[in-house]
Parts: sequence; structure tokens; C-alpha cells
Amino acid sequence: MGQLLSTSSSRHSLHLLPPSTAPTPHGKTEADILLSDSSSELLSPFPREKNSNDDNKTNQDTLPLPLLKTAKGHYYHPVSGPKILDACGGAGVACLGHGTSNKSVIKAINKQLRTFQYASYAHFRVDPVLELEKFLCESTGGKMGRMYLMCSGSEATEAALKFALEYHAWNSQPQRTNIITRSHSYHGTTLGSLSASGHFSRRAPFSSILNTSQFHHLPQEYLTQQISHLDSLFHSLNPSTVAAVILEPIVGAALACVPPVPGYLSAVKSLCRQHGALLIYDEVMCGMGRSSSSSSLHPPNNPPPLHAWQSFPEHTPTNDLSPDLQTIAKGFCAGYLPASALLVSTPITSFMTSHNKVFTHGHTYQSHPVVAAAALAVQRQIQSKHLLSNVQKQGKLLMSLLQEKLGQHPNVGDIRGRGLFIGIEFVKDKKSKEPFNREMDIAGRVHRCAAHHWQVLVYASQGCADDTGRGDAIMIMPAYDVTSNEVKDIGQPQIIET
Repeated sequence: MGQLLSTSSSRHSLHLLPPSTAPTPHGKTEADILLSDSSSELLSPFPREKNSNDDNKTNQDTLPLPLLKTAKGHYYHPVSGPKILDACGGAGVACLGHGTSNKSVIKAINKQLRTFQYASYAHFRVDPVLELEKFLCESTGGKMGRMYLMCSGSEATEAALKFALEYHAWNSQPQRTNIITRSHSYHGTTLGSLSASGHFSRRAPFSSILNTSQFHHLPQEYLTQQISHLDSLFHSLNPSTVAAVILEPIVGAALACVPPVPGYLSAVKSLCRQHGALLIYDEVMCGMGRSSSSSSLHPPNNPPPLHAWQSFPEHTPTNDLSPDLQTIAKGFCAGYLPASALLVSTPITSFMTSHNKVFTHGHTYQSHPVVAAAALAVQRQIQSKHLLSNVQKQGKLLMSLLQEKLGQHPNVGDIRGRGLFIGIEFVKDKKSKEPFNREMDIAGRVHRCAAHHWQVLVYASQGCADDTGRGDAIMIMPAYDVTSNEVKDIGQPQIIET
């Protein structure tokens, strides 16, 4: 995967290199590149290019990012420089890789464009949207009964929050306006979704205009403390004023692929039921097959789970973990078009039908027919090629390789995740888990060093350790059709002592 970390404080500097490595520039060591505060190589994750628009400019006038020529399979090909192995799909989006190899998806898009490219959701029902809704609801075993198709994860979160408020208003409980969320959480960039987010670094620039009166953040602690604090928070707010609890079943960018402890989701759902609040799962990053678990957790004749909440062993017919509302995006449409959705549970859908209720929500491009055609084609491709089984197989291999190579590294505090949704956390001290100072930007440096010198793209995340923005991690999220050889390139770096 390229060099992950080396520190001068280690007795031996451990340099994590891929099997073949070009010499480091200007005689610098990998440690110099990674940890030197003055290293200009770290300003951009890729080799820089001269600005061709002005031949008189000096070499210092460079583009901040490389110009991309093409992308094929699991590699990006810049206009200049070597190809880059995509080990993160942007932010877990490109689950089918890149290029024109997925001809069925492109064919579906073109077919819909030739039929009609747009029809307002307020004026028409369209087959691609109806077919996609049917597919998604069936994929939940009928637990979800309606879909609202949108363009981004932030939009889907906004819709979920609004839906929760309006649902309680339908039930003559307009006082339910409080939302409980978690301190280490990230749910989007719009004001509502960012208000729901607890992630320090992402909130900080906009804290003056975020809603702090209706959004209440719960500490991330051990199970008994989490549930006790959640129950206490319900009572401190008055349970009759709480509209919903929102959480990621497996925390993505805010904590870098942290699964819940056994029993947590069951306990949260039980408290929501007890106090009359809705349960919202944010599966924008962890869902749509990304974190599909080992097949040993499911009967051999059952297909691998598409949704994260389905993948936990505790989800059984007698212990239903399904939510009231669920958001999906990223791997939903594999990056072919911007796509997200809000799924609504079957009981709520039935209530809406029987009481003639309509969600007061709409965007110009909501229920876009071309987006629906693309997303449905992506999901059918995942099914027809049995890619969720590959997610399980390659995820198990990747985790094994990373644990073997990095598990004992003095600056690797944890390797966690499920499926092809894996996070590596870096720490100053392995025993105490003390994080590096935020200003060192270790995660960013690892990301830039891997991309620049070893041509592997990973996703960097800061702020996973505390409420001051400290804590460094990278996330590895390759495409669902990644091969074993590519997984070995990502997860089996050479360790060289110097």
C-alpha cells in the first residue's frame, strides 16, 4: 500500500513499501518525506505539472492536482506520470471501478436518455424509479416500503431529518423536534446534516450558524455507558420531545470504519421504541454492500446482505435491526451519476397511505429517471456478477494482510472494519493510544506519500480520537470487483528496517 508511517522516535524506523519502489527524490528518506514539516512534496498528493497555459511561468507555478486523462478498471491514468491504483473509490463511491467495462450501466443510461431525460416527480411516475424502488424494498426483505430518490448523501440526510419531524406532526406530536446524534459523527455538509454531525473539524468553520438547540450529541463510549447516556439524554430532553436518533451502523469518515459493539444497535432501537422516537440509519458510506460481512454469519443459501444493518449476527427474525428511515448513496450508483435515496419503513409507508399523508419535500432533480436507470443497472450488475461474495472474500483477505503486516507496527493503533470498508488508525503511542498532534496531519501525509511515491490512493481522515480534531486514520475502500492480486498490492507492503 506504500509507506504508511515511520517516526524518528521508533527504535528502528519502519518503512512500509510496496514490492517495487522508485528511489525517493533528492536523496530523501521516506521518513523525511512523511514527517518533515517543510517537505514541499506533501503539498499535493501527486507529481505536479507545469501550467501549460503560460510558457513564461516558472516551475513554481504549478497545478495543485494532476490532470486526469482516463480511468480504467481500478486505476487512474493522469496525463503525465504513472497510473494510480484506486484503493478508496474516491470516498467509497466507485464500487464497480472505472471506465467503459460496465457496458450494461452505460447502455441503461443511454437507453433512458433516448426515451426521455427528465420528468418532474410532481407530474409523472416513471418506470425506472418504480423499478428501482421495488428492487430496494425487496432487498430489505420488505422492511422498507418507499424510496425518495435524490442526488447526494447530504440531501438524503436532510430529507430524513425533515421526514422525522413531519411524521410526528402527522401523529399530533409537533413538539417532537429534538434530534439525538453522536459526538463522533458525520452526516453531510448542508446546515441540517452538519448540525446533526458531531465531527469537530467539519463543524468548526460553520459553528456560528449550526442548530445547537435541537441537535444533541451523545458521547461515543462503551456499550453500557452509551445506552445509559442515551436513556439519560432522552429523559433530560423529555422523551415526548425527541423526534429521532440518527447514527451510522458502521461509522465512516468520522471514526474510520468502526463497527458497533454487539448489542448496541438492538439497545438503541429498543430505547427508540420505548420513547416513541424514530431510528434513522445513515448508510451513505457503509451501506449498499460496502461492508457486507463474512458469509459465516448467514445461511449458505441466502444471498450476501446489501445493507449494513442486515450484516450483523444479532439481526434475526426475532431481533429485527431494521430502521424507520435509512439513507443510502455512494456505492448506490457507483459514481456513474450523482445518486442517493431515503428509504422509509413499511409500517410508516402503510400509515401514510391509510391516512393520505404526503411528505412535504421536493427537489428539482428528485426521482430523476436517468439516475434511477443508472442506479438500477449498477445494482443488477453487482447481483449478476455476485460481487457481494467477492466483497466478503477480498475483505477477509485484505484484513488478514493488513493485520499481518501492520498489526504490530508501533504507530498503528487499530485496524478495523468489515468487508471492503477498512480503517487504519495511527497513534503516537500504541499502548496508550495517544494520538499525534493535529498539526502534524499524519493521515494527510500518509495519503499524499502513498499517492505521490507509491501510486496508491487511500482516503485520509482526521478527528477520530477526540473533540479537538486529533486522531489520524486512513480508509481503504476498493471496488467490489477488486482482484486478489490487487488486494495484495494494497495490503501487503514490504517492511524494511533501517
